Amino acid sequence: MLRAARGGARRLLRDGGLGGPPPPPPPPAHGRLPPRLCLQRCLLQQAPQPAAPPPAVGRWLLVCSGAVAGAVVLGGVTRLTESGLSMVDWHLVKEMKPPRTQQEWEAEFQKYQKFPEFKILNHDMTLAEFKFIWYMEYSHRMWGRVVGLAYILPAAYFWRRGWLSRPLKGCVLALCGLVCFQGLLGWYMVKSGLEEKPDSYDIPRVSQYRLAAHLGSALVLYSASLWTGLSLLLPRHKLPETHQLLRLRQYAHGTTALIFLTALSGAFVAGLDAGLVYNSFPKMGERWIPDDLLAFSPVLRNIFENPTTVQFDHRILGIASVTAVTALYLFSRKIPLPRRTRMAVTSLLAVACMQVGLGISTLLLYVPTPLAATHQSGSLALLSMALWLMSELRRVPK
Repeated sequence: MLRAARGGARRLLRDGGLGGPPPPPPPPAHGRLPPRLCLQRCLLQQAPQPAAPPPAVGRWLLVCSGAVAGAVVLGGVTRLTESGLSMVDWHLVKEMKPPRTQQEWEAEFQKYQKFPEFKILNHDMTLAEFKFIWYMEYSHRMWGRVVGLAYILPAAYFWRRGWLSRPLKGCVLALCGLVCFQGLLGWYMVKSGLEEKPDSYDIPRVSQYRLAAHLGSALVLYSASLWTGLSLLLPRHKLPETHQLLRLRQYAHGTTALIFLTALSGAFVAGLDAGLVYNSFPKMGERWIPDDLLAFSPVLRNIFENPTTVQFDHRILGIASVTAVTALYLFSRKIPLPRRTRMAVTSLLAVACMQVGLGISTLLLYVPTPLAATHQSGSLALLSMALWLMSELRRVPK
């Protein structure tokens, strides 16, 4: 009997007592993961992260953006000196060698004499005067080729060395493609000024639409190169994501878009010589709103083809841009910002005021070439300051 009782007790203990099956293992302590999940997390943390591109890539993109800025300024001077239609054909390699002998220059001059600009505007031009405008256009085209090589050759080198991440490879490919597109678009623009227009008695000029497309794509190329270069070289600030900072970032993006649109509207001013229509400020002549503001029909044509409306729009956009920059600066004073970001905001306001002064002076002095070229350069400087501020306000990725 004693033996049977002991055997039954052992069976009860082995089966987990009177309550049935043995109790489950205790749950893991609070905040601890099972060993398998811990191992997976450790492996993920120890996995090699993609290496950041070396600083040389960022510096290269900044140099490229500077080269594009030089091409834009040189193109503006070419337009102001009315030199853009002096080269009447386009060859990628053949035209890289300029005329050298007297016979070659005379042959080039004779080709120019067959087109409307010589027949209507420059019929009394001498060979020496032709050489000046030819070299202006030649310099612009050669600079464009230098810009193309500055993008393509280093891009191939960095790609081969493995210094470009996958997203950066896509960006670099897009930039190189945009450079090639710029060259084709430039010739497409020039071609519009070489066409015979029997029904028109106006001065031969390139299409303002094609000029705006050419300038706009150059501004996109410049902005993308500068933005990418700054993003690679300037570390992000760890700013607290407050509601005020979010609003400041949104204001900065909107102001940059407005500055870009104002610079683009300058292409229509240049294409139509609209800066020579009303050379007074703040009024246009004796009125705030000129009588011929909507002279063309349909009304939509006035925005892009009426010189009065084009100048009026450029004035409004310029005033709106400097107002937006001033409001952005005043709003930023309420937010604690790093020293470098504060410097970007102050520089943006200073360049905006300078650009307004240059624009008014260019208008009142009947568009002198040096001042007009400086005003066009100022638009690039203003856009650069806005992009710098946007780069300073970038959100830190989580």
